[in-house]
Amino acid sequence: MIALMSGRLGGVVRRVIAISNQKGGVGKTTTAINVAVALAQSGASVLLIDLDPQGNATSGLAKDAADRKNAAPQATIYDALIDRKSISEVLKQVRDNLMLAPASSDLVGAEIELATAEGREQKLTALLASEQQYNYVLIDSPPSLGLLTLNALVAADTVLIPLQCEYYALEGLSALLGTIRRVKAALNSRLE
Repeated sequence: MIALMSGRLGGVVRRVIAISNQKGGVGKTTTAINVAVALAQSGASVLLIDLDPQGNATSGLAKDAADRKNAAPQATIYDALIDRKSISEVLKQVRDNLMLAPASSDLVGAEIELATAEGREQKLTALLASEQQYNYVLIDSPPSLGLLTLNALVAADTVLIPLQCEYYALEGLSALLGTIRRVKAALNSRLE
């Protein structure tokens, strides 16, 4: 964690970090929100992408109860992934230096809609190509190894894996590490 935050911020340091684990309840969203806020408070320009259909990072960054009640804005990352909007059209500023690409439950359908799309595993990478102004892009992945998580891994240069110290979590880690090896071999050789 300290290594993420200790980089020089004078020039544009570009890191894309997928926060991923196929097991739910291990702290992916909590990690994503806290790292994003800490980096933003340190002066870095941060984009947090909520790629989880549950939308907890979106509601977690809402400013007050009324904002949480209406946490899913009109345009979300779903609209950008299926080519309805550009990513800049879905971004929401949540605090100084921190932008959010919010999620909605519509992301469940993105897996189906993207299944037959050409370059389906590169959709997020293509969207981020136009968003070069951020020092850090954090991607809160869903608790699965589906197409949304695959997009996160292909777009990222680093994977941060929150983990609980329990047997089933370690089983899930083995599957995720196998997926990361395959992604690195076939789609994203820079992934660490």
